[in-house]
Amino acid sequence: MKDLFAKYDVPAPRYTSYPTVPFWNDSPTTDQWLEHLNKAFVDDSATWSLYFHLPFCESLCTFCACNTVITRDHGREEGYVDLLSTEWSLYLDRVPALIERPLLGVHLGGGTPTFFAKENLERILKPILSKAMIDKNRFEASVEVHPGHTTREQLAMLHELGFTRISIGVQDFDPEVQRLVNRHQPYEVTKSITDISRELGYTSVNYDLIYGLPRQNPDSFRDSVRKTIELRPDRIALYSFARVPWIKPAQRSYKDEDLPMAGEKRALYELAREMLAEAGYIEIGMDHFALPHDGMAEAQRKHTLHRNFQGYTEKRTSVLLGLGVSAISETPTCFHQNEKAFPVYERRVRNGEIPTLRGHLLSEEDRQLREQVLQFMTRFEVRLDPDQRDDARVFLQPMIDDGLVELANGTLRLTEEGTPFLRNACMFFDKRLRSQEQRPQVFSQAL
Repeated sequence: MKDLFAKYDVPAPRYTSYPTVPFWNDSPTTDQWLEHLNKAFVDDSATWSLYFHLPFCESLCTFCACNTVITRDHGREEGYVDLLSTEWSLYLDRVPALIERPLLGVHLGGGTPTFFAKENLERILKPILSKAMIDKNRFEASVEVHPGHTTREQLAMLHELGFTRISIGVQDFDPEVQRLVNRHQPYEVTKSITDISRELGYTSVNYDLIYGLPRQNPDSFRDSVRKTIELRPDRIALYSFARVPWIKPAQRSYKDEDLPMAGEKRALYELAREMLAEAGYIEIGMDHFALPHDGMAEAQRKHTLHRNFQGYTEKRTSVLLGLGVSAISETPTCFHQNEKAFPVYERRVRNGEIPTLRGHLLSEEDRQLREQVLQFMTRFEVRLDPDQRDDARVFLQPMIDDGLVELANGTLRLTEEGTPFLRNACMFFDKRLRSQEQRPQVFSQAL
């Protein structure tokens, strides 16, 4: 396996979208984006979900590749709440179906959503939730939290508004690893927020763990996984550390010798995978685990598991609308991203503009390939069109020879041995990536 890890540890997308963001090249104007958004709601059966990007953090976790604003000035909250309110109003004026079609999900991400005071989180959510059409049998709301910056009062208010899932950023329990990634987070603090969430009635607690961080080793990571199992989260996201120092300069502080690489790095995942399986967790997709009762495990059983810009999700909606700086939205025919530079986002929203930065108008070929990528990422098998089969046999021949994928009767399947190499196999469908003779370093390593 070490030889295989060395062979296939190449830069590869995570495929939370297709085309992937670096290959968006047919960017819509704001008017075009609104046209595609309204078109997605024409069908009476259309549904939507809502994502808020709340970018503020008090300190920088150096592993993080998210778009954040580092500040201890909580006075900035008020202005940002006003910006989100204005942006929502701009959409509501132009897309009336937002309150005529069922809202199935809300997610608060960041940044650190619980940087915001309880009152300000309430100001963000209540005006929208009070107007939206909510089917309580299908609605799910979730929030990402840093346990060191989260209070019972915040969680109680969110639960009263319908939030039932909490995602806790753990990453690693080892103090030395935490020091190197600048995230001080004692085990007791994580346990406390977990216990409070359950006391309040949250039905799904998720932990984010990362493998491949500096100074991680099998003994220390085993201890982190053991502590995780003791606290029994309903689901776990076990992410590969995405080292992208050309995007996030803070990652240049890591020494190469401190970082587990290729096979050594993957061994940490396999260690955790074995421990979690013994503890009753089911592996979901390429980097998630869930207890059998959890909604994500049920979605995998029912073949309703979906993947979008937030990773694996339980259900698919016709529209994902993102509000806030750098937030990404999608419809069946169009991707859209807000301005990433905070001052530009702020200026444009205050001027009454939808803050379009870029996006991508999906061609018919894009849409076909997108569906195949989604199916392969969630079910590990997909039917190929006749004109794809010879190409697949040539492109994927090394993976076929290595027993990582199988191609038979027009169906491409990932083998159990091939699970670590899912991103590599998905590259077959990525015509935009494959067309590049010289590929710029824009993606993290596949393993």
